[in-house]
Amino acid sequence: MNFPSFSRDLSRHATRFWRCATAALSAAAFLVLSLTRTSELYAEDIRTMTPVLGSSQSGSSASKGGTDFQPVSGNAAGNQRMSSLDRELFRILRRDGVAAISEAPPQNPQMVKLGRKLFFDRILSGNGDTSCATCHHPVLGTGDELALSVGTGAENPGAIGIFRQKRASSHFIPRNAPEIFNRGAEQWHTQFWDGRVAEAYNGFQSPAGEQLPEGLNGVLAVQAMFPVTSRDEMRGTVEDAGREFTYGTFQITNDIAGIGNSDLTAIWARLTERLLSIAEYRTLFSAAYGISDANLDDEIGFQHAANAIAAFEIKAFTFTDSPWDEYLNGNLRALSDRQKRGAYVFYGRAGCSSCHSGTLLTDQKPHNILVPEIGPGKTAEGDDPGVVLVSGDPADEYCFRTPPLRNVAVTGPWLHNGAYNSLEDVILHHLSPWKSFLRYNPEDSLEQPELRESVDHSGLLLSTMMLTFSWEMLPSSRITRDDVRDLEAFLHALTAPNLRQRLQMQIPYSVPSGLPIDGQ
Repeated sequence: MNFPSFSRDLSRHATRFWRCATAALSAAAFLVLSLTRTSELYAEDIRTMTPVLGSSQSGSSASKGGTDFQPVSGNAAGNQRMSSLDRELFRILRRDGVAAISEAPPQNPQMVKLGRKLFFDRILSGNGDTSCATCHHPVLGTGDELALSVGTGAENPGAIGIFRQKRASSHFIPRNAPEIFNRGAEQWHTQFWDGRVAEAYNGFQSPAGEQLPEGLNGVLAVQAMFPVTSRDEMRGTVEDAGREFTYGTFQITNDIAGIGNSDLTAIWARLTERLLSIAEYRTLFSAAYGISDANLDDEIGFQHAANAIAAFEIKAFTFTDSPWDEYLNGNLRALSDRQKRGAYVFYGRAGCSSCHSGTLLTDQKPHNILVPEIGPGKTAEGDDPGVVLVSGDPADEYCFRTPPLRNVAVTGPWLHNGAYNSLEDVILHHLSPWKSFLRYNPEDSLEQPELRESVDHSGLLLSTMMLTFSWEMLPSSRITRDDVRDLEAFLHALTAPNLRQRLQMQIPYSVPSGLPIDGQ
């Protein structure tokens, strides 16, 4: 018997048992109270409810009367007058400092051109089978429409979304691929579900520590440094090291999988060598940075590629004309009455804005909303304890950064592990998280059959999660089914018009490596 290993296992299980037993004592009392609270917050019989403003069943009294319109930002569109619902909603929005999103800072066109090619080029992956666009594809809402992504080692390279199949020997990415809309907004100071990339007083906080090179333009560029270093996302497994992969007439040798996991500098250097071995990339880098071809090998690092990718993402995926932004800028007709009622509930009784706050609709802080565990997890035990892996603070266990909500209607599945494929289900989870946790149905919510067996929504896990539950997420008063429909309508108002058609235009016809573009 391996006594040190046995001792560690015994200690780990004993610690977890003690924590669960402690949590169970509080959870027992909590569940009694919460079930009572659930019946108060979520009324099944809406006939007993009188909405605060308006009604989706009969005409809204809030639409009668009016006052001179004063928009949150900008000028009123035309000669419009404000209803009592508009007036009360704008009062709340001013109180909370909510404003329409601004245009992104202008980007160097040559940098955007370079970044566009890099974003879609599978040359950045060890095996040549994965690009940034594989998991953040424009036609899939800058995500991949999967609960958990299939990165490198797919059974069918080039396929995207639900058509991309995982090999038996490969792994799902532990967390959902986040959308990348409006990442050029000045309010952004974190990236990733656990906020492991963030602005810091002396530059940036990141997993690279002192290996992070200088010259990165912001947190979005810092974020772009890391997917290429992940074995499951882009780099490849140890077994892939030195292997040759063929795609049509293109051959590529995985020369980065053999580099040690901690030697990020070497990984980035090798990828830069790859890029600069391609004549078209040399021309693009030279134009973007004003560096002569003779000096490129000495002066270009992977941080320059990351800056270009970030510039492209900012230029391509910034949208400021959603109905919500139009409304905030003074067009009272931009939202339907139902969407306005939804906004009123969102910023009022439902308490959504306690976390989904500000212009970005995220406080960028960690919260635990009791999401069932799905997939391979981030630890040896197969779970994903969230932000605590970065912060080391036990209060952050099972907490994840609040996601932004812009264009949310096209970015499902939702939550950090893609637990829900329906916006309505996400809303209902927020209203009664413990109830949704215990009643979670993988057959209904997960479209990837391989993930259904990996779900943990047991009472034991719930009792552990309750130790760090974010109580502030709960509504302040009862929420009806009409309120839920109004909330969902409001969330649709956060999506820019003709979005998919506009995103489709960002896909290039070819990339400098000559590798195929995913999805084509």
